[in-house]
Amino acid sequence: MKNTDIDYPQTLVPLSRADLLARLHAQLSDGRFAHVQRVEQTAIKLAQQYGGDVQRAGLAGLVHDYAKQRPDAEFKQLIRQQRFDPDLLTANNGIWHGVIGAYLVERELGIHDTQVLNAIRRHTIGAVEMTTLDKIIFVADFIEPGRDFPGVDQARAAAEASLDAGVRFEITNTLKFLIAKQVNIYPKTIDTYNAWVAGH
Repeated sequence: MKNTDIDYPQTLVPLSRADLLARLHAQLSDGRFAHVQRVEQTAIKLAQQYGGDVQRAGLAGLVHDYAKQRPDAEFKQLIRQQRFDPDLLTANNGIWHGVIGAYLVERELGIHDTQVLNAIRRHTIGAVEMTTLDKIIFVADFIEPGRDFPGVDQARAAAEASLDAGVRFEITNTLKFLIAKQVNIYPKTIDTYNAWVAGH
């Protein structure tokens, strides 16, 4: 069975693969839709390499960007209505599509698995404490084969060395990027850096 043939069990998602892909494609551009399928495959490989849950890794990888292309106004409305962390109002889509995206994945796709939802929630900001699944999605999104940015080869080499090394490289790279752009940095991103890099 090829990675792209995985039909996830009803215990994880109440949709067939065909229905799930159709729902995703309806929300995403062609380029973003191709990206999530590459992240799915990369997450599966990392799970196989590091003894992670292959089905949860594949599913979280596939749906991690479900909310990526929603309008900013929708995210802000949900932050207020659902009483998310108020600091999120000064953040942007790079944070929202993970943290609030997990809420939308649960509500609209019927995925209630806590491990999968947490991995989606943490896939851009990480967390002070991360499970193997969290690390897999965090890293897979960064190193999938379509990624092409300065340092991506080092990121892939770090992930090959260990998941933790992959996490440390990615959060360091992300902070450097944000600082260079002189943009607001969501506090939990800094917490992740302090735990995984400064604390090591």
